[in-house]
Amino acid sequence: MKKNYELYLFFMLPPLILLIVFKYVPIGGILMAFEDYNPIAGLLNSEWVGLKHFQRFLSSPDFMQLLMNTLKLSVYGLLWGFPMPIILALLLSRVKSEGLRKKIQLILYAPNFISVIVISGMIILFLSPVGPINNFLGTAINFMTKPEAFRTIYIASGIWQGAGWASIIYTAALSNSSKELTEAAIIDGANVFQQIIYVDLPAIKPIMVIQFILSAGNIMSIGFEKALALQTSLNLPTSEILSTYVYKVGLQLGDYSFSTAVGLFNAIINLILLIIVNTTVNRLNKDEEEAQGL
Repeated sequence: MKKNYELYLFFMLPPLILLIVFKYVPIGGILMAFEDYNPIAGLLNSEWVGLKHFQRFLSSPDFMQLLMNTLKLSVYGLLWGFPMPIILALLLSRVKSEGLRKKIQLILYAPNFISVIVISGMIILFLSPVGPINNFLGTAINFMTKPEAFRTIYIASGIWQGAGWASIIYTAALSNSSKELTEAAIIDGANVFQQIIYVDLPAIKPIMVIQFILSAGNIMSIGFEKALALQTSLNLPTSEILSTYVYKVGLQLGDYSFSTAVGLFNAIINLILLIIVNTTVNRLNKDEEEAQGL
């Protein structure tokens, strides 16, 4: 590195500058959460109010509903969505025909390249009272106006769009797993399910742990685009989440300080959940290693 430091500096400097400009410099905007921000006075000259906006949000009648809507959408999405890429990868690894596997992968990966807004438009069209779903069921229900249907629609469409693409990392790990272990299991009389449990799953376990930690760390970071696109005035009791609330309060109503406080609260909850999940997983791994050592 000493000999070629100019080369290292040449390649490292641009991404480092981008990281600082787009990730670290905006952190200064967090000050707005503790001020009554005035665009004319500026960030450093606005009136300091401390935790006023946090107290306002925590005492708001909408606080618990927003928090529970966000948590339910995230947790249910994690519980239903996390296993699907693993299941798809395990199923694809059992397809013997290379040509058939590639065709299936193409079909599974394609939805990932459709934009969120287009996906939302397709969902609204399919679930409209005159859409294909109602035609098939022989009903005329507007599912998008049903608060109880919103989470199912949101999570199911998310799994359909992203599960195939997310399975790539597991498929790659399975392709590098030991073929000798699989052959030995077959010789020992292991059926397909036993091969999956004792050979395939241990091969992708480290990746599963990392992906789970990353997913749990983003459990409160639901993008507002899809939730906002699928939102109607009638499904607000379940579709109004923290990110859509921040968008409406901050950009539509111009209450920058309050929306920054809500966003910072969301980030702190995310950080706490990430630490809890990471600590729990490390402890479970340590207990497992100790048990194997015994």
